[in-house]
Amino acid sequence: MDRLSSTTLLPDTFAGARDDITEQLALVWGQIKAPLIVPLLRIMVAFCLIMSLMLFIERVYMGIVITLVKLFGQKPDKRYTWEPIKDDVELGNSAYPVVLVQIPMYNEKEVYQLSIGAACGLSWPSDRIIIQVLDDSTDPIIKDLVELECQRWASKGINIKYEIRDNRNGYKAGALKEGLKHNYVKQCDYVAILDADFQPEPDFLWRTIPFLVHNPQIALVQARWKFVNADECLMTRMQEMSLDYHFTVEQEVGSSTYAFFGFNGTAGVWRMAAIDEAGGWKDRTTVEDMDLAVRASLKGWKFLYLGSLQVKNELPSTFKAYRYQQHRWSCGPANLFRKMVMEIIRNKKVSLWKKVHVIYSFFLVRKIVAHIVTFAFYCVVLPATVLVPEVEVPRWGAVYIPSIITILNAIGTPRSLHLLVFWILFENVMSLHRTKATFIGLLEAGRVNEWVVTEKLGDALKLKSAFKAFKRPRFRIGERLHLLELATGAYLFFCGCYDVAFGKNHYFVYLFVQAIAFFIAGVGYIGTFVSNS
Repeated sequence: MDRLSSTTLLPDTFAGARDDITEQLALVWGQIKAPLIVPLLRIMVAFCLIMSLMLFIERVYMGIVITLVKLFGQKPDKRYTWEPIKDDVELGNSAYPVVLVQIPMYNEKEVYQLSIGAACGLSWPSDRIIIQVLDDSTDPIIKDLVELECQRWASKGINIKYEIRDNRNGYKAGALKEGLKHNYVKQCDYVAILDADFQPEPDFLWRTIPFLVHNPQIALVQARWKFVNADECLMTRMQEMSLDYHFTVEQEVGSSTYAFFGFNGTAGVWRMAAIDEAGGWKDRTTVEDMDLAVRASLKGWKFLYLGSLQVKNELPSTFKAYRYQQHRWSCGPANLFRKMVMEIIRNKKVSLWKKVHVIYSFFLVRKIVAHIVTFAFYCVVLPATVLVPEVEVPRWGAVYIPSIITILNAIGTPRSLHLLVFWILFENVMSLHRTKATFIGLLEAGRVNEWVVTEKLGDALKLKSAFKAFKRPRFRIGERLHLLELATGAYLFFCGCYDVAFGKNHYFVYLFVQAIAFFIAGVGYIGTFVSNS
């Protein structure tokens, strides 16, 4: 049989370059770029610009509304009736409603004393408050410690209940649901929920309960979080900037305009009747708090946010803990949106505008588009235009809109404005993880119901700062490598090098800096290092 010529296997254009792989790849790239890559990239740019405009309009709208609220809006005690609960000589303490305080826990060795102590220190008539510790701990030593702490407070006359169950079904939602089934709960009118690292001030109930007592239409009073470890490391400062915007703007605007916002899962007081009417706690997603809030809102209940009432808590200071938290916070809302969108549309009790607010603004823009556009546009599509100069991104989309969005996000934390560049880089890195989690939630993929309790360090923060100068923590390099971040960093670095050699837009300045940020996150050199030894 005659030997096959190369022209029978390869196109004529390849004949002279069959021995040079680099030239062959260049030829392949040249042949597919015009008919395939360029149109595809233009479509992606168009989609990203549309999502950027959606996010931009949302941020500008929120900025205008919060400005009007601050200038002309009434304070909560003016919008709703608020007056202290008065003593009644005849009724005595029975004039005060019975309040249940739930503290869900899971192996909270470092913070269980802080949270139980803070709850037991709440000022309220002692016979009208019940502290309920819901301990799902699997570590028997920690379990014993928590029970002993409860017994210690009970010996001081505090009405505290230590409740356990034989499984962790439903995680936090399951624990809260089981906690409400006890007979002694039936006498309770309101329930305050405090996660294990939250430490309310003694007057917490005096400032929240009157709103619920005097305004029967209010289902939830939400307090703001105050971060005790915001200055621990650069990563906690970045978190503070993001969460301050959430509380200062998003929660305040939702409360002032639609009387709706997402329950933050803790540092809030619920009306028992509202929980019952909404169908109780459900564990169908990892955001049981948001699930309950949306269902209660669809029943016509109103929510009130008190920005002046702050509850101390702890930010995750290890990168591992923060990644797990962000997976849950990004995956859960997307999955809940998938499950509830038709229920919201079919609802007859709330107005059309409130439906639009919940579906478009609350879910679509803030919980889905914001994550996807940050990663897809600034970490994938924009760098790709360096490799395909035929596709251009308008300056308003590449520079002006993201700059305005960034400034509007950052004004919530004025003390950290000098860290704005670091915050941008950090948020872009985390957008990879959030985008992945968002698609997992939308598609109900493998890790959709993954629940990893956020690690808290509590008093270990103080001890760690005292010892870290003397003891360097040991860690395994394999536990710190994050391949997706490293791969994204390599992609951005390659695009930066290409832009230096052939580009004209000077994107390489951003690309190199962002690549470094991904590399740093990829090797886990971010946040606080905690020794396992």
